[in-house]
Parts: sequence; C-alpha cells; structure tokens
Amino acid sequence: MSKINEYSLGLDFGTNSVRALVLNLRTGEETASAEAFYPSGEAGVLTSGNPHLARQNPDDYRKCLLTVVPSVLDKAREDHHFCPEAVIGIGVDATGSSPLPVDKCAAPLAFQKRFADNLDAQVWLWKDHTSSEEAEIITRLAQKLRPQYLDKYGGSYSSEWFFSKIWRCLNVNPDVFQAAWTWVELADYIPALLTGCDDASQIKRGACAAGHKAMFNKEWGGLPDRSFLTRIHPEIGKLRDRLFDSVLTSDRPVGFLSPEWAEKLGVRPGIPVAAGALDAHLGAVGSGIGKGVLVKIIGTSTCDILVSPRGKKIRDIPGMSGIADGSVLPGITGIEAGQSAVGDIFNWFVSQVCRGDESLHEELSKKASNLHPGESGLLALDWNNGNRSVLVDYRLTGLLVGQTLHTGREEIYRALIEATAFGARIIIERMEDFGVKIDRIINCGGIAEKNPLVMRIYADVLERPMEISASLQTCALGAAIMGGAAGRGETGTTAVRSLQDIACRQKTQIFSPKKKEGRIYDDLYMLYRRLHDAFGRRGRGKSLFPVMKELLKVKKKSVELFS
Repeated sequence: MSKINEYSLGLDFGTNSVRALVLNLRTGEETASAEAFYPSGEAGVLTSGNPHLARQNPDDYRKCLLTVVPSVLDKAREDHHFCPEAVIGIGVDATGSSPLPVDKCAAPLAFQKRFADNLDAQVWLWKDHTSSEEAEIITRLAQKLRPQYLDKYGGSYSSEWFFSKIWRCLNVNPDVFQAAWTWVELADYIPALLTGCDDASQIKRGACAAGHKAMFNKEWGGLPDRSFLTRIHPEIGKLRDRLFDSVLTSDRPVGFLSPEWAEKLGVRPGIPVAAGALDAHLGAVGSGIGKGVLVKIIGTSTCDILVSPRGKKIRDIPGMSGIADGSVLPGITGIEAGQSAVGDIFNWFVSQVCRGDESLHEELSKKASNLHPGESGLLALDWNNGNRSVLVDYRLTGLLVGQTLHTGREEIYRALIEATAFGARIIIERMEDFGVKIDRIINCGGIAEKNPLVMRIYADVLERPMEISASLQTCALGAAIMGGAAGRGETGTTAVRSLQDIACRQKTQIFSPKKKEGRIYDDLYMLYRRLHDAFGRRGRGKSLFPVMKELLKVKKKSVELFS
C-alpha cells in the first residue's frame, strides 16, 4: 500500500468519554476526531455514599467503541484521500491506575450476572481513593523490607495505584477477589479486547502502567517479589503468578485486530494494535515531548511528564509518581508527577458552592481576570482531593485563608487557580532540585485550551513562558502516533520521534511571564510554602501566626504596585 494512503487510529479512554482520532501518517494532519460519552453513572463514573469511591462499567468501553470508531471513520471519509482500508495500526491510551478484575477467559467479572451490580467487580477508576489504608501499609512495609521499591516512586505508594486497589478489594469483598483470575489495567484490557484475546494469561502488558503504578522495574526483576507481596497478604503473593513478567513499550504491537472487531469497527482485520499506555503519557507524546520539555496535561487533575535519556543517571526524586523505563518514549526514561485536583476544584466551586452551570466558569474567569495578583488578600491550598506530588498524602484537604465580609466569588475563583499554579511550582522546583533540567513547558488539555486566565496566571507564577499544544486531542494523537509506529513496524525512539516531528505542533500564542505580577506572586508563593509545610509535613511547619497579616501586606503592596 502506498504511503500516501497510510493512516492510524488513536483511541483515548478518558474519565468521562472515549475519543478517537485518525492521523495521516504522511502529512501529520489530524484527519478527523470524534467522541462518545460513557452512558453509565454520573458522567461515566459509578459512585456510592463514599466520596472516595469511583468505579466504571467496563461495558461502557465496548458500547463507546461501537459508536466512536464508525463515527470518526465517517468524518474521515470527507477527506477524499482517506479510506478505512488505509488504516494500518491502532494505538490506545486510558486512565490509570484503573485496574479491573477478569476471569480466566479475560472477560470482566462485571459481565457475569452475579457481579453485574457489584461495584467492586467494576473498573477501579484512577481517582478511587478507598484504598488509602492499604497504601499506607504497603508504604511502611516497603520502607522496612524493600526501600528500593519506593525510591522510584517518590518515597510513598499511592491509594490511586494498582496493588492498593487490588488489596482493598480483597479486604472488603473477598468473593470478587477470589472470582478474579487476574487483574488488568484498562490500558491493557482494551488492546486485549481488540485483538480477541480470550486467555487472561496471554494478555500483554504495557510498560507505562506497569512501571508507574505497579512497581515494575527491571532493576529488581519486574514486579515486586512474591515474598514481599505475601507480606502484604498471602493471597496477593499467590496472585503474582497470575499477573505478568514482561512488558512492552507503546510503539510495539500486542497483537492484531481480530476479524470480529474489524467488522464491528469498519477497518481491516489483522492490523497491529499497539501496547496501551496511560492517557497522560501519550498526551505528552502528542504534545511533542522530548529532551528538556515538561508537558503539563491539565484537566480534572494534572499530570506532569518529562523524559530523560536512558543512559543518563537520574537521581530518585522524593514525591514523584514514578520513574520508569520506556513509559513515555521507547528507550527513554519517563518521569511523572502531578496534582490530584485542578479542574475538579474549579468545577466544585462553580457547581457545589456557587450552584452554577458551565457558563459560570466564563463569567468568573472574566471578572477574575480584572483582578491583580494579591489584590483579594486570599491564599488557598489546592488539596481538595489530597496531594499527589510532592507530599503524596490523600488525607490532606483544601484551605482558603484571608476571607472577609467583602470577599467575592470571583476573588475565590482566582485564588483557587493561583493555588494550583503554586502547587505546580512546588513540583517544578523539586524536579530541578534533583537535577532535571526544564527548558520548555507545553500545556495541553481542556483547561489549557479554553481558559487563558489559567495560562496567564501559570506563566506569572512559574515565571516561564506557557506554550499550548495545537491539538485538541493530544492523548488520542499520541495513541495514533504509537499506532502508526506499530503499524509500520518501525519501532523505537527514532521512529516515534519522526512521527512526532510531523504531527506535533504548538499554537502561535505563547503566554509570557510579567515581571510586576511575578513579584507579587513570589511573595504569595512564600506564604503558600509556609502553609504547605505546616499542614503537609510533620514537624516542618513554622508558626502560622504571621500568615493572615502578611497577606494584608501583600494586598497593600499589590494596590500600590498596580495603581
């Protein structure tokens, strides 16, 4: 087949929907994209009375595939160069850690009648934090028995991750745990589904989710050893034999599209399906990540992704969410950090506090943009959903300091944005303190695309230019790049980067930092650090007595500086 007609398909399984993108592998143009929303639960999320619980119905993935792929192919046909037979590969990304229990035939337990309405038999979505106690015990055991396991994970194991959630299921619902032959990350389940895998022992696992969420590292032979997992619980130790011993980077195929799914989707059978990866990591690929580039994927939460050449020694960085080989680009070490709530904080304030709808974001952003830094006298902590980096503590909560009887909601809205920017600065400073050089910051995601106020504040707080990816679907684009590499059989760093070179673009508009705003934000940031350490670090915080009074001084300084 002529290269002029080569395309790939990227599938992005997000928190609320599935997005599909068709990429022209010759020109790098995004031929078409489409989206299908999960029908179950609240915006695709199954909840209960427990605010920390978040699950997903695995049948939603199948239903959305049957909708979104035919839809994107129909849109792509508007380009007369395109035909479905020209799609040569498929790439997949998904949220994570989002493990699901499956039977020996690789079918989710939720498909069985006895477990259909059992929340513990569904997908344990990335933002499920019910396993915080389990995560704490895993951390303590690793600190005592296998400290090297935590060195690559910032010093703590998270309630958002693979083994915490599986152990939680064992503790609260042993029937589900015993019925599961194994557990599979969503990013690994979808490629297995598309390739017709009906034997759970044959599911190929991706290096990304394994390396960042399941403590998989070649330095200690892959997954944590059975002896350590047995110390967590004997049943977890037994489960290790039914998990996996090897992983694949996302440029490599796990198999080939089955005839059944080819007919359902409308593309050729037998085309390669690439190993799955986490959405943020392929979002970084689709944004053009490379040496010295920090990609911030800003949505309901934020993931910060960097890469470093494999040959370069990377110091273990406390508070990061993982340092893993080949998790972003093949042959290169991936580094992940992030904030567990960003857009979720803004949405909480608009919907729960202000009782407004989506349009209120625009109104508050417009009013907040007329305020100067420090003018409100407010300072917030961005821990409404706990802290992912650098404290790794999901028992932390949000805070707002400096309110008076004259405080307006646009002032609070701006203070919440500023808090997420201060949290981002903490992460960047931690990385650079440990020798990770950051030359550029590229932002992507709905908030970066739609809210210029956020980008302006981030530029001033971080004191760096904020670039924005030109693609509206960077995760799906990254998946399509990997699907293209797998489809061509041209795997490896050079092959992926060549596709990035033609497909990844940034917008011409760049948000540059302003000196006067930066001076005020430096003052506020020092106060933020004081709150951060006082509430987040045992024995590290100074007296908070001066904070409210210092905020008044900053407010006065702001008025004088901008008058």
